[in-house]
Amino acid sequence: MPRRIIDFETPDRFATGTVGEPGDRTFFLQAVQGLRVTTVQLEKEQVAVLADRVLAVIDEVERRGLAAMDAGAAGIVDERPLEQPLQEEFRVGTMVIAWDEDVDRLIVEARSMTFDAGAGEAARRDGDDDDEDIPDDAPIGPDVLRVRLTPYMAQQFARRANSVVAGGRPTCPYCGQVLERTGHFCHRQFDDLVH
Repeated sequence: MPRRIIDFETPDRFATGTVGEPGDRTFFLQAVQGLRVTTVQLEKEQVAVLADRVLAVIDEVERRGLAAMDAGAAGIVDERPLEQPLQEEFRVGTMVIAWDEDVDRLIVEARSMTFDAGAGEAARRDGDDDDEDIPDDAPIGPDVLRVRLTPYMAQQFARRANSVVAGGRPTCPYCGQVLERTGHFCHRQFDDLVH
């Protein structure tokens, strides 16, 4: 099957969301433009890193005055659910973000896990491959979801992503480990009681 490049030039919405209970959630990215909806699955850690990187790039763009920051309601987080039904196009292996100064847009690319014909299974590629050097018209390579975001949309995406990531199980205020429903033995709290 030839690779797919799913491009959203002017999305109406780009958001992350989950399905499942804290501790057993599946994370998704979703791009919407008109009636077109594309959803991909990824890991919680990927969502957290993407949100951090997006904010870092937008902060740098703003600091350098490279783009006019579009107006928007600061601090408002998109809390609407993802569009249903969720139909996953692929699982994300790697992500790339870049600033396109010609159009003042942040480009987010989510690339599929690649199929290793020799191993016969999907596998994450190591960071030393050159997925980014594969031209769009190459017949072989990872599927790509490419979304171009205004600075405001990028900030909104990152705010929601951080909120979704934080919406999981609470962490112990002493040691930072995740609190299970059945409880948790905190070595730091125990150490404080002993000393």
